[in-house]
Amino acid sequence: MSEIKKVGLIVGREWSFPPAFIEEVNSREVGVFAEYVKLGGTLANEPCDYAVIIDRISHEIPYYRTFLKNAMLQGTYLINNPFWWSADDKFFGTSLAQALGVAVPKTVALPSHSYIEGVVNESLRNLEYPIDWDKLIAYVGLPAILKDAWGGGWKHVYVVHTKEELLYHYNQTGTLCMMLQEFIDWDQFVRCLCVGQENILPIRYNPKERRYYVDHEYLSPELGKRIVDDARTLNRALGYDMNSIEFAVRNGIPYAIDFTNPAPDMDINSLTPHYFEWAVKSMADLAISRAHNPIPQREEMGWSRFLS
Repeated sequence: MSEIKKVGLIVGREWSFPPAFIEEVNSREVGVFAEYVKLGGTLANEPCDYAVIIDRISHEIPYYRTFLKNAMLQGTYLINNPFWWSADDKFFGTSLAQALGVAVPKTVALPSHSYIEGVVNESLRNLEYPIDWDKLIAYVGLPAILKDAWGGGWKHVYVVHTKEELLYHYNQTGTLCMMLQEFIDWDQFVRCLCVGQENILPIRYNPKERRYYVDHEYLSPELGKRIVDDARTLNRALGYDMNSIEFAVRNGIPYAIDFTNPAPDMDINSLTPHYFEWAVKSMADLAISRAHNPIPQREEMGWSRFLS
């Protein structure tokens, strides 16, 4: 009898996706068993008996991220790669997307408003002061979006219409590294759910209402193809097997405005039952495939060449 492959799930307070995913995997009876990962302390270089772990919360629980990096060392396939997830930021992603030929809004990274205790003026000698706000606004335009370069979940995101509004919100951001981004006055808005880098589901989305719509005629074939192609380009470059990517379409051009979301919303109430079913089945397909046909993920890391 062949060995049963284990798939572990690390989750937060979400209630609909985790049990549905576990039930879907286990009901198929294909030699893969899914369960919640249980942790109570991890030994250095401790073996990990999971073939695959799906991570949906380590960005908020540092111990989980530490455990996952050790799990990759042991050969576990991680969705998503914790080393890249720890390193990515929205400003680099925007620069990378532009270099790859994906349309993005004009974007500027900003010095932090404040600094941690112990940082003195001499430590900031490389910074120009004061910031030339007029120059930056002239480049980006108004209205604009002020948002955390390392953020997610709509935290610390502000639409600013004037220089005064920009300065007011910037002055509240503390030690965060913020970025100022061109506001795309969109005609259509799409959020893509991405599974396994290649499997892309574009969904009509209204960011003002934070609501998905089941609308299969929303995109023309040409626009739909470009959005899917751009989403695949971004996922391949970032290495994310689980992601959501937002496109704001203006004058027929899809601008990628948010695409580093390694723990995307998969709640049934937001996705709608129609798209929720797709997400559960697609994630089960991916986990089972990776368990039976492991991809050498850790070989992407520089330290892997020193391992026997």
